[in-house]
Amino acid sequence: MVIYRGAPIAILLLQKCCSLGKYRRTVYQTSVLVLTFLAYTALHMSRRPLAVVKNSLNQNCSRLTPPPGMILNNSTIDNWCDWAPFDKKNANRLLGLLDSVYVFSYAVCMFISGMAAERIDLRYYLSIGMLLSGLFTYLFGLAFYLNIHSLTFFIIVQILGGGIQCTGWPGVVSCVGNWFGKARRGLIFGIWNAHLYVGNILGAYVAGHFVAYNWGLSFIIPGAIVGLVGFMLFLFLVPHPENVDLDDAVHHIPPKKPQTDIFLPNGNERHVKCDLMTSPGSNGFCENSTLIAKSTESEKHSTKKAITFWDALRIPGVIEFSLCLFFSKLVSYTFLFWLPRYLDSTTGLGSQSSAYLSIAFDVGGILGGIIAGTISDHTGASALTCVGFLVFAIPSLFIYQAYGNASKIINIILQIICGALVNGPYALITTAVSTELGTHPSIKSNSKALSTVTAIIDGTGSVGAAVGPLLAGLVSETSWSYVFYMMMLADLCALLSLIRTAIKEARQCYGLHFRCILPFSCCTPYEGTYQEIGR
Repeated sequence: MVIYRGAPIAILLLQKCCSLGKYRRTVYQTSVLVLTFLAYTALHMSRRPLAVVKNSLNQNCSRLTPPPGMILNNSTIDNWCDWAPFDKKNANRLLGLLDSVYVFSYAVCMFISGMAAERIDLRYYLSIGMLLSGLFTYLFGLAFYLNIHSLTFFIIVQILGGGIQCTGWPGVVSCVGNWFGKARRGLIFGIWNAHLYVGNILGAYVAGHFVAYNWGLSFIIPGAIVGLVGFMLFLFLVPHPENVDLDDAVHHIPPKKPQTDIFLPNGNERHVKCDLMTSPGSNGFCENSTLIAKSTESEKHSTKKAITFWDALRIPGVIEFSLCLFFSKLVSYTFLFWLPRYLDSTTGLGSQSSAYLSIAFDVGGILGGIIAGTISDHTGASALTCVGFLVFAIPSLFIYQAYGNASKIINIILQIICGALVNGPYALITTAVSTELGTHPSIKSNSKALSTVTAIIDGTGSVGAAVGPLLAGLVSETSWSYVFYMMMLADLCALLSLIRTAIKEARQCYGLHFRCILPFSCCTPYEGTYQEIGR
């Protein structure tokens, strides 16, 4: 059996020991899903501790007593229950600054990371990135043991950690996109994307376990896990089917079953399936066949050239979905970095209980990603799906802010609802939509574009993720209500950035049927294309 260059060491040994036969592709697909799931679970696990530890870096010391063993030998930790320089009234502002420098660094480097991932072996790229990410997470926790109180130290560690963690997302999305075609992509990605929230949940649990008496371990343990998973990727990850002599995934296939029936005035019937890859023909109907990438045997193994940043930016839909993700991620990351702090401030539950209670929001995120992916698969309308979630997300934030503190049960229920509605569009855009646009027919299904397109979309979203926590830190000094108003406004902007795309998407898929109700409306059938929808 031929093994292409780039196959990891463990896979080479596995091939020598046993033959997988007809199950080869299934085994490798499963391994890629599992390994990339673990990778991003670990990375998000390492992002969660600071949100939990904020309550220990700045808290009401008068109601607490020093834990046993806190004063050791001749060295006294003066700030045993809070931590300079975060022990003043401007603590929220400084903690928001740490969040923002991390995510700004992540966002800026993300645009470079996508292009680098297309030019470097993804296995090395992800493995080295995770090992370094684990190191910088470890360094933040080391400040507890070395009694470091320098704001400069924390800022530098956050900048370096954010810059190196940007290697993760373009890498894992490209690996999964290389192995899985269009069929059931939304559902597969919706389930797979749960790693974001599983990582948040595990990070909150681990950090919450140590936060009361040793917040350093809240960082050190997740950092060690990130490094361990990075080593596993080096041994087992197969980033591309070509690495093990398998054919590429089919990204664009004509629909086997019609999804929409359209009746013309003359009695003729046409069957239409509309999605990001379809384009109406001259007669006004969506026709997949005009955009199907028909690859020959020679094309499958041809050398693929990575596209440039500007070529990726010109792909229809990239700009619109990037802007939507900017505002969606602003809201999601405000919850990620500030929810435990908000719960502690408004309920008085304490650092550990607030960390555990905040897990409900991530449970909602898992549900939202799966539901959004399933709806997108069945309708083929990603923009409409995102708009629908955002319409309900805005009032859900208002209700949570108004009634979330009525009881713990109500708080959990409302968190799950908010988590599903806020994170549904975020999950769909960063996975299925990014992969679909990254294999757009305009670039002839070149999988080398996946990392760049993913990086542009997620990089733009990450700028919003940096702005949100920074503004939350400033605004929360006045009132937490203003933080929720800020998030509602951001979701409204996310909705507006996609509304034109969603309207044209709806018109393309369903408009002719409704326009035919009027006797004069079918004279000029809709002649737009998805290129117009994207732009």
